[in-house]
Amino acid sequence: MAVALHRKQSEDDSIMLNPIYTRPGEASRAPRHTIPAAEMAAETAAQFVHDELMLDGNARLNLATFVTTWMEPEARLLMADTFDKNMIDKDEYPRTAELEQRCVNMLSRLWNSPEAHEATGTSTTGSSEAAMLAGMALKWRWRAARKAAGLPGDRPNMVMGANVQVCWEKFCRYWEVEPRLVPMEGNTFHLTAGPAAAACDENTIGVVAVLGSTFDGSYEPVAEISAALDALAAGGGPDVPLHVDAASGGFVAPFIDPDLEWDFRLDRVQSINASGHKYGLVYPGVGWVIWRNPDALPRELVFDVNYLGGDMPTFALNFSRPGNQVAAQYYNFVRLGFDGYRKVQQTSRDVARYTADAVAKAGPFRLITDGSELPVFAFALDGDDRGFTVFDLSERLRDRGWLVPAYTFPENRQDLAVLRVVVRNGMSRDLADLLIADLRRHVDYLEHIPAALPQPEHRHGFHH
Repeated sequence: MAVALHRKQSEDDSIMLNPIYTRPGEASRAPRHTIPAAEMAAETAAQFVHDELMLDGNARLNLATFVTTWMEPEARLLMADTFDKNMIDKDEYPRTAELEQRCVNMLSRLWNSPEAHEATGTSTTGSSEAAMLAGMALKWRWRAARKAAGLPGDRPNMVMGANVQVCWEKFCRYWEVEPRLVPMEGNTFHLTAGPAAAACDENTIGVVAVLGSTFDGSYEPVAEISAALDALAAGGGPDVPLHVDAASGGFVAPFIDPDLEWDFRLDRVQSINASGHKYGLVYPGVGWVIWRNPDALPRELVFDVNYLGGDMPTFALNFSRPGNQVAAQYYNFVRLGFDGYRKVQQTSRDVARYTADAVAKAGPFRLITDGSELPVFAFALDGDDRGFTVFDLSERLRDRGWLVPAYTFPENRQDLAVLRVVVRNGMSRDLADLLIADLRRHVDYLEHIPAALPQPEHRHGFHH
């Protein structure tokens, strides 16, 4: 989050412009925190901004992010050509709206909706907005059922593992839902069936199962959680719906784990969200949320808006946004097809497994996960007192451009500090070999420092 501090402007608070870039008569300085008084040439402004961004990390070497950092030149051109199309103006841009609906239909079928001919869903700015919309639908359905039964509806709760992405905690805070975070226990780092069912009661609006934890890349056992909720309802307990946060796994499992039942094949799954800008292979930001059928989305949440000449239904937290990400998602679907996605995701998993195996052999490490589910793995230092930490190693890796996050796990396992590697399309075995070589070099350096490195008072926890 950017926090702007108001302070007195001074000459020292301005930026010198290289005289090579400026034209005669142009200012030689530009203020940092106020709008300049005069205009500058387009070429000067472009170079100025370009120089400001030079110290950003190399996106291709960013092994922290799940977000797509490479697309084909044809996709980049298509996105540039459609930046100016407002996704909400469906009456003015009917073909863009048609592409969105086609993507919704494709995902509904990919995730085995029983009523795919009535696909119900929408694009969003990312999985965070998609999660908010899915959570709202769960709350509204629960509240309507409570009202119909003559019961109070003022104490809703949602059950999820402590490993969920922060968007779910935001949802609970913003929409006044009690978050029931099932803590990690021992070497179980995500939600499992028994604790999920045990945390539910009559006020539970839904359980969130994560297909691909951002902490370690593991799949939560969605089918087992679903079966436990079935048993709970059959035994006279509450009938709790299930939402699957498939932000990453929704674009991985259907292609390379086709026999894994996690989607609408399970009757209890009412909605699924996924990020098109993660393993959907689109630049940020686009997400998707699909409901099992029209009944799973309360009609009162959908607005019929008369805007710029046409009536249109809309269910979103925002209004205007560019249509180019939807166009790029559709491009990927028709460009790659099922087999193309399968090849891309299988290659990413193969590289992740290869890299994880090499890491395990490269130094004093133990694997937490090995990339066999999401193409993501986490590893910790083997042993408690080595004179350096995963945080030191993360900082050292930056000197060659590698961005590998280090963080501690949540409550109950805050003793566990790990490094995590996200393998995306474009991460090759050659790059993996370079990473391993640098990892070995830095471990050797840190192990031969005669005294322990000073540790800052606060280390970074997990961030997405």
